[in-house]
Amino acid sequence: MSARSKDLDRLMGLELGSDDYISKPFLPRELVIRVNRLIKYIRGEEDQVVLAPYEIDLNARNVVEDKKRIELTAKEFDLLSYFIKHSGQMMSREQILENVWDFAYEGSDRVVDDTVRRLRKKMPKLIVETQYGYGYRLVKQ
Repeated sequence: MSARSKDLDRLMGLELGSDDYISKPFLPRELVIRVNRLIKYIRGEEDQVVLAPYEIDLNARNVVEDKKRIELTAKEFDLLSYFIKHSGQMMSREQILENVWDFAYEGSDRVVDDTVRRLRKKMPKLIVETQYGYGYRLVKQ
């Protein structure tokens, strides 16, 4: 943040290693938006994810394939989001239950298997590997 608002000053700030540059005066809402974007960038969070041929909008909770929306239940989308955020990692059924269904869930861990099965049926080109007796992993494409 700087009171210097000339183009050359902004370019110098960015060239010297800043991720962003905002000059005074600025709107408080603009600062909030810029900070939130930087936080997402640093954490590696994406709002839009492409797992060809699927386009997934994590904020809108929307999945599209060839301009056609794929209807997912809330838990199916939660599971898909969890897989995306932990892409490439093998996760046990217990980990998935704790993070997708939460700690209060008292049913069988087979609910994970059933939800994965439904997700595979609705998104057949999504590659979810099974490690029998343990859990699942979303394969990066």
